[in-house]
Amino acid sequence: MKLPFPITVQSVAESFQAKTAGNALQEITGINEIHMVEPGDITFVDHPKYYDKVLKSAATTIILNKEVECPEGKSLIFHEDPFTVYTGIIKKFRSFEPAVSMVSPSAVIGEGTVIQPGAFVGNHVIIGKNCVIHPGVSIYDHCVIGDNVIIHSGSVIGADAFYFKKRNWGWDKMLSCGRVVLEDYVEVGANCTIDRGVSGDTVIGQGTKFDNHVQIGHDTVVGKHCLIGCATIIAGVTKIEDEVLIWAQVAIQKDLVIGKGATILATSAVDKNLPGGKVYFGAPAEEARKKWREMAAVRQLPELLQRLNKD
Repeated sequence: MKLPFPITVQSVAESFQAKTAGNALQEITGINEIHMVEPGDITFVDHPKYYDKVLKSAATTIILNKEVECPEGKSLIFHEDPFTVYTGIIKKFRSFEPAVSMVSPSAVIGEGTVIQPGAFVGNHVIIGKNCVIHPGVSIYDHCVIGDNVIIHSGSVIGADAFYFKKRNWGWDKMLSCGRVVLEDYVEVGANCTIDRGVSGDTVIGQGTKFDNHVQIGHDTVVGKHCLIGCATIIAGVTKIEDEVLIWAQVAIQKDLVIGKGATILATSAVDKNLPGGKVYFGAPAEEARKKWREMAAVRQLPELLQRLNKD
């Protein structure tokens, strides 16, 4: 997320009674998770396993729970609980804003777009031209909808990411400050859910079509002209490249890449990256022809065992 105006490292440190290293007057222009950081961003790390990765990342400012040497060109903020500092910045710049009407006065809605009765459009939403938003749709704050988009009844666009930190008292919620972006000519079926990014965007590419009951996790990017069948579940931070066909009841694990032009047949479960241009089936998903040969071989086992017993 880009901040509405730059803040300094020193101002963040003073707000949370934290120490600093590096340039305390360095400006922070955005806040992001490690896998999305850009120069100017602030991010956090609270586990030694990830110190090296974060310190070598593009992030300009890093919040840590251990004092370390400051890399050249970066600024560090030392705090016993970096997670709290990080979520505190989100609260300051994108706190919850209660709705005052079913269609927010701050929403920007393009010419020719129809918002059916009973649909909710949140604060600072942008909807393009010639869209149809059916009854019972909820579009949360800051989401961006392109031109000629159709969203069917009961779908929720922009709910929070499913992201929590374990504490000794329970689960601490990571606040979501990202968006959902639906590009032009996307169609979302009934009762679908597309979660916003934690700090970046969940993106559905131009011309992609969803059947009903599809779930898309946070920070996932779906490419252009994909088809996604009913009851498919795609976990967070996954990349589905262009022209992928995913049929009904497919489950895809987080942090994976599905290559351009791949086809995943119904009821499959994907637990690894899949190269494009091939057909996949099964749980775990493999190339379909290989999987079918395996299944045929398994069906022959009882007969083979009978023969062995007779011999």
